[in-house]
Amino acid sequence: MERRGLTIVHTGDGKGKTTAALGLALRAVGAGLKVLILQFIKGKKFSGELEALKILGVEVRRLGLGFITDENFSEQKKSARAALDVTLKEISSGAWDLIVLDEINYAVKFGLLSVEEILQPIKIRPPQMHLVFTGRNAPPELIEAADLVTEMKLIKHPFQKGIAAQPGIEF
Repeated sequence: MERRGLTIVHTGDGKGKTTAALGLALRAVGAGLKVLILQFIKGKKFSGELEALKILGVEVRRLGLGFITDENFSEQKKSARAALDVTLKEISSGAWDLIVLDEINYAVKFGLLSVEEILQPIKIRPPQMHLVFTGRNAPPELIEAADLVTEMKLIKHPFQKGIAAQPGIEF
């Protein structure tokens, strides 16, 4: 069977966008595909899921600086641009079957990248390569360009009751 690359988007205000993308990455690794995960916003904080991926030999590059503030906006913009450059280079390399662009949608929401810039990976990807975009507020143009879009909807969250983030669940 000839493989056709898909563009997949996980968006919405509910939890699970990155986790769903990483689950998809695990499935791909299990099927013998080469997977790269590029994180656009997340900083260097501990994450249990990334530790598990490291054990499995999945390459994860944390290219972001963490939370975006007025004070670090300029650095964040440079970081997002550099992450996009890495993305385009890795797509062009042909070395990967699936690339996850984690939290790239936030880069548009916060004005770090334009919609046109985040659509570039779709335009240059080889026909058999899968791309996964995550983050809230996926722009309509990305949703239109995608083959599969899933919206995570928040119904209830423990934070609403004052319960702190839990290791193994939130990170």
